[in-house]
Formats: sequence, structure tokens, C-alpha cells
Amino acid sequence: MNVADAMTPRSELVVVEIPGSRNDVLEYIQDHGFSSVPVVKDVDGDEVYRGLVTRDDLIDQPDEDQLALLMREVPTVGADDDIVDAARTMVAEGSRRLPVVDGDELVGILTVTDVVRAIARGEVDGETEVGELATRSVNATHTATPLPVAEREIGLSGVPYAVVLDDDAAVAGMLTEVDILAVARVVEGEASTGDSIAEEDSEWSWEGIKATGARYLPTRNVEIPAEAVRHFMTEDLITVNATRTAREVAQELISNDIEQVPLVSGTDLDGIVRDVDLLEGL
Repeated sequence: MNVADAMTPRSELVVVEIPGSRNDVLEYIQDHGFSSVPVVKDVDGDEVYRGLVTRDDLIDQPDEDQLALLMREVPTVGADDDIVDAARTMVAEGSRRLPVVDGDELVGILTVTDVVRAIARGEVDGETEVGELATRSVNATHTATPLPVAEREIGLSGVPYAVVLDDDAAVAGMLTEVDILAVARVVEGEASTGDSIAEEDSEWSWEGIKATGARYLPTRNVEIPAEAVRHFMTEDLITVNATRTAREVAQELISNDIEQVPLVSGTDLDGIVRDVDLLEGL
């Protein structure tokens, strides 16, 4: 199966152009649930591919407005490349999407979801049991964690989710980057260079952070509501066991429009099956 058989073609892609602003990207991500948006530039009447802006970039660089500085370079593939080779590149590079290019022209984009869809349809191998593919190290947070703290936990963990646990350490829900971006907004203001994240007597403050100055700078920030995670998480979770095949789990991911499912044994949380884990089975 070739990349062209699974990719989203350029005619169906939403792109942003240089010059442009972070607000353009945030609007697309919030309205359409995209995880990234390709960046192009008009050069003498021709559209030239330049890079990608992801939802991680928006959160990690809240004061940056220029698309040229927000975008990142990622590996690219050709339309005639084998999809299994493309999946191998995704896993090796830790990239969830690969722009499909012909020279400097963007002809489409291949995402992890596109490969998972091919697994779900039986177009590529999907017989491996997910017990062999699951990630055993699970990122978790608590139902009472303030959303901005949970967002930082997710950012530092390098994964796009957190399994939400209650006071008994039982699975209560799932929080994802998509949930966070859905309620985030860009605000203008100013901030002191010495402001700490929280008051010193707050149980959610980070240790060792102190106010060190009084200089104020104009800012453009992504503001995230401070309420507890339980108000934003998904409670009705799909779970799987270790004997389910990659194809069966891929079908669950696609039909429920999710990127990961908890792996359980009875009521015990044994791991997480991410969409990218299914690519390992290829």
C-alpha cells in the first residue's frame, strides 16, 4: 500500500500562509479538532511548503505570534513511498504526521490516524495482540488537579493525554490535549518577570519558584481555566484487554475518534494502547 492510498490530499487540507498569526492556527485547531496545520508560502504565484504548526507549539510558545517562528520542520515522504516505511519513519522520528511533498509542493499529509485507518480496514497487517504493543508507563493525573497544572504535566510527559484517577486510584476518565485546546483562549496583557505560578501557600504551587523582579512586559498568553480536571475530562471510556488485536483496537479508535485507550485486566489499569503503538505491529 502506498502513501497516496491513505493520505489526505492537498485539496482537502486546511493550510495557513506565511505571513500569518497564531490566532489563525488556534481557530482551525479549535474549530476542527486538528492536531496540526501545514504552513505554505506564495512564491511567484506557486504554493511552496514550509513546515507545520502543531497544538504543542501553540501551548509551548504562548508569546510568539509569527507563524514563521512557531512552525517546525518534520520529515516528509513521497506519494509513491510504501506506507509501512512511512509508519516506520513516524515511529523512529516521533512524528504524528508526515507532509507528502513533490519537490517543494505539498500534495497531501499522512497522519498516524491515516495509518490506523488502514489497519482498521485490513489494508495492512493488524493481527498482533495489543498486549505486545501497549505502553506500560502511563501518564496520570488526579480528578482535583487544576487544569493548567494538568496541562503542564501532559507537556512535560511528552504524551498527548493523562488518565484521570480518583481518590482510590481507580480510573475516572481521560484528559487529552484536544480537551485543553477546546477551552483555551488567547489573551493580551502584561506580566511581571517575577510573578510565580501560584501563591506560596497554594497546595498546587511548584516548589522553589519565587518572585524575583518587578519589570512588566507585554504578553500574549494561552489562558486555560483553573477549574479541576474532572470538569473537562471524558468520563465514559473505552477500554481494551491484552488479547484484542491491533485491527480490533484500530477500529475502536477510529469509530470513537480517539487516539488512545486504557489497557485493563479486570479493573486494574495495565497500560495504555496509543494509536502510534499500533504502528509498531507493522
